[in-house]
Amino acid sequence: MIFNQNNNPKILVIGDLMIDNYLWGSSDRISPEAPVPVVNINRESIVLGGAGNVINNLNALGAKVDVISVIGVCETSQKLKELLTDIKIDTKYLIIQKDRITSKKSRIISSQQQVVRYDLECTDEINNFSQTSIIKSFKSIILNYDVILLSDYGKGLFTFSLTQKLISIANKNNKKVLIDPKGLDYSKYTGAYLLTPNKKEAGEATHSIINDDKSLSNAIQTLKKNYQLNVSLITLSGQGVAVFDKKLRIHPTASKEIFDVTGAGDTVLASLGFALSCNKDIDDA
Repeated sequence: MIFNQNNNPKILVIGDLMIDNYLWGSSDRISPEAPVPVVNINRESIVLGGAGNVINNLNALGAKVDVISVIGVCETSQKLKELLTDIKIDTKYLIIQKDRITSKKSRIISSQQQVVRYDLECTDEINNFSQTSIIKSFKSIILNYDVILLSDYGKGLFTFSLTQKLISIANKNNKKVLIDPKGLDYSKYTGAYLLTPNKKEAGEATHSIINDDKSLSNAIQTLKKNYQLNVSLITLSGQGVAVFDKKLRIHPTASKEIFDVTGAGDTVLASLGFALSCNKDIDDA
């Protein structure tokens, strides 16, 4: 473990929880009903997705993790709680909203190739009762944690009002808030310690095209100024990570051949949160 000054930092994750369901099989014929492959399923795997992937990353790094989220009353919600319990994550801060369902993303994969994905979810904003319950829990436990991570998947959890209240409460208690953002308008994230957009997302949020060092520098400074961030950060895929506080630095990475980039943003958020909670500075993180 490279960050061993604080062996088990305590980190709170607030975010959109979901389940990723994979149906694995093979296909050797086309359906007579439509021009689509017939996939014979021989294996199924069910794992935590969304903010649950952030939790999995933190758990693997050795952090003590708690989670606040809103789930529904459905079979997926029950399975989600079982998956969290399996990795010893307490589910007592999960708020149940009866008119919601928990997101489940199912993928059919034939010979290592994804054929189709189908989603069952609710993306409406959570109701006022759920928002009030989150704030109440957050206020009562915030001092227990080293860092707060917000994992926004755009599923209705992070309303403008709720997000701003969470950031305000954290700042008043001198807790860093790191956010994996979603959407084109980042105004609800104003005042966070840092955001973790990739190059495409940062370009969309700043209404620019990031294609060279100058456009990167302009975008990363615009994010910091517009949203009052302590640190501005943009991930650059195989080129590494760009960081700006008082000056721009680009930390390179060694690219590897990979099968699937899904969850890369979750890993960045978890890794930065873990490192900062171990009192590393942003460059070490």
